[in-house]
Amino acid sequence: TFPLITYDVNFAGRPKIDKAFELRHLQPDIVLEAIDADVIKTYVEVGLGVGIVAGLAYDPERDRNLRGLPAGHLFGTNVTHLAVKQGAYLRSFVYTFIELFSPTLNRKLVEQAMSGDHEAYEL
Repeated sequence: TFPLITYDVNFAGRPKIDKAFELRHLQPDIVLEAIDADVIKTYVEVGLGVGIVAGLAYDPERDRNLRGLPAGHLFGTNVTHLAVKQGAYLRSFVYTFIELFSPTLNRKLVEQAMSGDHEAYEL
């Protein structure tokens, strides 16, 4: 088995990693847990083991000494939520960020969700 470096057990993506190994009746050799992908990547660079990080944490330009391999088919995907205060005034850069984050969201949809009666509005 390869020594693994991945997120702390309290990190959002870690339960899916653990479940993937459990479903295959495998016991991972986790030698280091971290709450930050940069810490994981640093220890991979010095040769401590193989890292498991979120896809967005790997940048081929910045992480030139590392090789990223897609593993979503092994560990599944995670859902990320954006939260804004209902009824709050959002500046245009916030709408721009939301649209960059999720191209299916636009200003009209966000405003519609924010004016609704629900605490959470799934778009």
